[in-house]
Amino acid sequence: MSGSALYTTYARAPLTFERGEGSWLITDTGERYLDFAAGIAVNSLGHCHPHLVEALTSQARTLWHVSNLYEIPGQTRLAERLVEATFADKVFFTNSGAEALECAVKTARRYHFANGQPERYRVITFEGAFHGRTLATIAAGGQPKYLEGFGPKVQGFDQVPFGDLDAAEKAITDEAAAILIEPVQGEGGIRPMEADALNRLRALCDKHGLLLIYDEVQSGIGRTGKLFAYEWSGAAPDIMAIAKGIGGGFPMGACLATDDAAAGMKPGVHGTTFGGNPLAMAVGNAVLDVVLEDGFLDEVSRKALLMKQALASIIDEYPDVFETVRGSGLMLGIKCRLPNADVTAALRARKFLAVPAGDNVIRLLPPLTVTDEEIRLGIDAIREAASDLTAQTAQQTGSAA
Repeated sequence: MSGSALYTTYARAPLTFERGEGSWLITDTGERYLDFAAGIAVNSLGHCHPHLVEALTSQARTLWHVSNLYEIPGQTRLAERLVEATFADKVFFTNSGAEALECAVKTARRYHFANGQPERYRVITFEGAFHGRTLATIAAGGQPKYLEGFGPKVQGFDQVPFGDLDAAEKAITDEAAAILIEPVQGEGGIRPMEADALNRLRALCDKHGLLLIYDEVQSGIGRTGKLFAYEWSGAAPDIMAIAKGIGGGFPMGACLATDDAAAGMKPGVHGTTFGGNPLAMAVGNAVLDVVLEDGFLDEVSRKALLMKQALASIIDEYPDVFETVRGSGLMLGIKCRLPNADVTAALRARKFLAVPAGDNVIRLLPPLTVTDEEIRLGIDAIREAASDLTAQTAQQTGSAA
């Protein structure tokens, strides 16, 4: 065997982290990094949040796994709490966002099948979307770089340009089953869909008998300052996929649906071995304990405004590095003028972690528990990285001359 025993599917940064504390990661050599990547919006309450640690370790001492052959009280409790806080009536628990999206698509197709229209199976999606890495979800996303080399594209997905609602309506045929959209595109470059557009999509679905599916895997669980991003528009979906933040670092996801949308999902038509296991449910309930506390989401919005205003000043100061700031809550992106990979590397050199995204954007996804002082430190690191990049560019320009 040559090289690593791992698949070479990741271009990993040369960092090994040994432990985490809140908004910080500590390497095996003791260096501290301010983590505004949060495991790609996963560590919603930071690293080693005491309430989550207690919930997980307490559950680990009693029961890990029984499968869905039996009742799991933690599932019932978490489902009831999600239903109470959202549009939904039913919940199916999964291990990941991609599985939650698969469940959402299957639920939509099954809805039409159960209503005597099995020919209605196609799902309209938007360019730039990212819905997962399974064969169906890469087809839903439609991005060639994810589809290449994996054989024929899974049928049943029709992409239209981002935000083009006229194109979405024109794509509705007698075979259309649903419209699938991220209220805020994450991997696509922190691109929010306007509230009016989501309301128009809701009206389109009602007019044509389609189901509206939201992918809130990245934007959910308080990330935008509401429990879910769709709440800013008031345009409720029929089905919604969630993951990432609901587990606070523990792998889990869920598909939420109305009674009507989920009516076709009868015993035996869908399932999971690990989904909804007692460990995941203990953590998910603990996350909601914190996020649903009075004032928590208001604090997210307050800190987001603080951060957005500071970022705007950096953009004014370094217009050759940064172009605009976008996003809502603590799901922010800075569109770069320099390659975002170079910007991410410069930030990492300042011991600050961010996440690249499409449209030459870097994502800033700090834990929802980030402090004002940590935001200040993060802003300082971004400013210093921008200064470093400006100096490097000037040096390279001088050398070339």
